[in-house]
Amino acid sequence: MKKVLKVLGIFVAILAIVIAIFYYKNNESLPIGVQGKEADNLATKMLTALNYDAYKNTESFEWSFRDNHHYKWNKSENKVTVSWDNNEVLLDTKNPSKSVIVKSEENSTAAALIKTATDYFNNDSFWLVAPFKVFDTGVERSIVKHQGKEALLVTYTSGGSTPGDSYLWILDDRGLPKSYKMWVDIIPIGGAEATWNTWTTTSTGVLLPTKHAIGLFGVELNMGDVKSSNPKADALAYKILKTIKHDAYKKTRYLEWSFRGRRSYKWDKQKNIVELSGIGNKIIIYPDNMIDSKILIKGKEGFEDKSRIINRGLATFNNDSFWLVAPHKLFEPGIIRSIVTIDDKEALKVKYTTGGTTPGDSYIWILNDDYLPIKYLMNVPSMKMNQVPATWEDWFVTESGTMLPKTHTFSSGRKLSMGDVKAYN
Repeated sequence: MKKVLKVLGIFVAILAIVIAIFYYKNNESLPIGVQGKEADNLATKMLTALNYDAYKNTESFEWSFRDNHHYKWNKSENKVTVSWDNNEVLLDTKNPSKSVIVKSEENSTAAALIKTATDYFNNDSFWLVAPFKVFDTGVERSIVKHQGKEALLVTYTSGGSTPGDSYLWILDDRGLPKSYKMWVDIIPIGGAEATWNTWTTTSTGVLLPTKHAIGLFGVELNMGDVKSSNPKADALAYKILKTIKHDAYKKTRYLEWSFRGRRSYKWDKQKNIVELSGIGNKIIIYPDNMIDSKILIKGKEGFEDKSRIINRGLATFNNDSFWLVAPHKLFEPGIIRSIVTIDDKEALKVKYTTGGTTPGDSYIWILNDDYLPIKYLMNVPSMKMNQVPATWEDWFVTESGTMLPKTHTFSSGRKLSMGDVKAYN
């Protein structure tokens, strides 16, 4: 027995020495940073790289944590459904006393289950959205030099389940997080590093991580099928489409209009063929097969500088048709819809991430009480437009049964006429 105890004692001593050496080699002291404007600027750069505006406007998120905890977070309503094992709790993050136990097979009190769900959510949501919390109340930001480059040290002085934790964000040249180092209560070794470099761009435009690796311990944290959505914004967009009789628009074959009296269009929407007419000239554009496009000069086909003229004609069509049918394009691919508040009323923000001539533009649709667009605010970075207003007036029901506008007015008072607008089959 004494021999066994002696061997066990030696083993424990060796293990203690190994742990001590491991701790000595890997434990890092919390760095001291410099607070102030430069730290705030670096934090803002990180938020810009992550599309913080999209995060602010996103209504709901879904994800899981290591396939053990599952979440449906309605951020806009401060509610989150937390599921684990055979338990489900509907947390009210703003008023915890209003949280509800949906189901439970544990022999625990409601208060204990709500506390467990809250701790899970605080931890697991942090691994999803931590970069977006750098300007939360009780957060201190400072600049630290890390391997010759600026890094962002963030300390949580209050809030969450473990106030006092610190994280050093290591960023790429764009400001996008690559990893962070942690000084937290639940990990005894300071400076443990976790990756933040496996990103997905969700349907609402937010960049979110899908997994993390903590190299020091060989642990991988899988975030599951990460999703985001804006159901309220989509519902508002559908109300607009109903008002402007979008079902009839989908069935409409031909559209005709002019733009400021300078050029006229006939668009076979079904075959996607565009006739653009000027004085004595016509361009026939096949957007889906540009090689078939042609130029007619006084009725005869022209070839000189053909490619440049046709491409310019397509860009002109993209611009001029937008002023006619933009509200009918709310659910096209590459569009992000969100709700914003303008003059204490809900408005629909639409951002175009792909397509058209200038992807990245966004428009805020102002509606009347019947959900008819009466104005939009234009945000076009390439033209340095920021919240530039234009009205959408003289809506009418066309021969095909859809609704289209005839006139727009800018803040300067200048009017834009769409001419004799027609839509038919």
